[in-house]
Amino acid sequence: MIKQQNDFPARLREAQKSLSSLPPPSADAQALSAELSARMTEAMAAAGGSLPFWKYMDMALYEPGLGYYSAGSHKLGAQGDFVTAPEISVLFSRTLARVSQSVLGAVEKGEILEAGAGSGVMAATILMQLAADKALPGQYHILETSAELRQRQQQTIQDRAPDLATRVHWCDRLPENFHGLILANELLDALPAHRFMMEAGEPQELYAAYRDDHFIWQTQTGNDRLISRVRQIEEENGRFTEGYISEILFAAEDWIQAAAKNLTSGMILLLDYGQTRSVYYHAQRDRGTLSCHYRHRMHDDPFYYPGLQDITAHVDFTAIADAALLAGLTVAGYTTQAHFLLGSGITDWLAHETDRLVQLDYSNQIKKLTLPQEMGETFKVMGLTKNCTAALPGFMLQDMRDRL
Repeated sequence: MIKQQNDFPARLREAQKSLSSLPPPSADAQALSAELSARMTEAMAAAGGSLPFWKYMDMALYEPGLGYYSAGSHKLGAQGDFVTAPEISVLFSRTLARVSQSVLGAVEKGEILEAGAGSGVMAATILMQLAADKALPGQYHILETSAELRQRQQQTIQDRAPDLATRVHWCDRLPENFHGLILANELLDALPAHRFMMEAGEPQELYAAYRDDHFIWQTQTGNDRLISRVRQIEEENGRFTEGYISEILFAAEDWIQAAAKNLTSGMILLLDYGQTRSVYYHAQRDRGTLSCHYRHRMHDDPFYYPGLQDITAHVDFTAIADAALLAGLTVAGYTTQAHFLLGSGITDWLAHETDRLVQLDYSNQIKKLTLPQEMGETFKVMGLTKNCTAALPGFMLQDMRDRL
């Protein structure tokens, strides 16, 4: 049975009531969103009237020429919708450059692959630091499916590290037989998420439909994979209450398994916001983790101007660890971003800086990256290895693998 939005818990209806304070998009942006919405409604009609939410999210973010990551809008930095760690501080990427040397030193002819490189700032900074340390790999690969972001990355690297631009290679898919380090900073949270809601004790998958000139929620019986996972979570954490809503990132798990298949030796280093399963699906987190980012404002209505806002869901790192183990990887470390960066020596850069104003600026940047109320506790770091014995100091300050 298909259930319409007007029968849903208030938590889903209330999401659309808090948007009046958001700055209105320009006329051109609204036209782009309207074109994407039309394409979505066509897909819904072809599918029988609705799409599973993961498919709606996939189109909202990645539809060629129209999706959030494909249409050319300015996403990162002060003029965009959100700021990532590489934009907050150059020290983040410099520290990762030093981390990468530990992995490259443990792998023969190792290279670096960055998946989803954003503005290209992290790639440029890592390359410059590796050059300064005389530790450059043969190639620095960037896996980027967005043509617009790829152009921006090329321009950033050309502007900041022109002498190193020839070492960068862009690819559409994970290269086979890869040796080295695969970096994924805030990648998994942006992959399409399955969303479910409990009704009469049964897991129902959330769908998106279009009625009366706006998108609405529907539920339909979940597929076998979703039902099986929900039951597994209930066995571990206890039964979900009526109306409980949350997400499952099957796409993130599938990405890990694909990366593992193509990794011959080295490490996959994941940096993202998320929790272990017991925290992720706690009884009090009954609204899920889905969030939308628009002009540095966060809300929870994914139907607001499709294509003009980022849509993300937190990562269940227990599920990522399980997927990694099934794919033949070893979970080499799991900790908070704060402990990883501090253990990796991010504060060492302060001692090498003689300018007091720059030193103060660096200190403030490190606080944003490591304080609990900033990014330090919300973001986690996980290292997954195959045929690689590299031991990273960032995982030694606090090893949290026992919580997975």
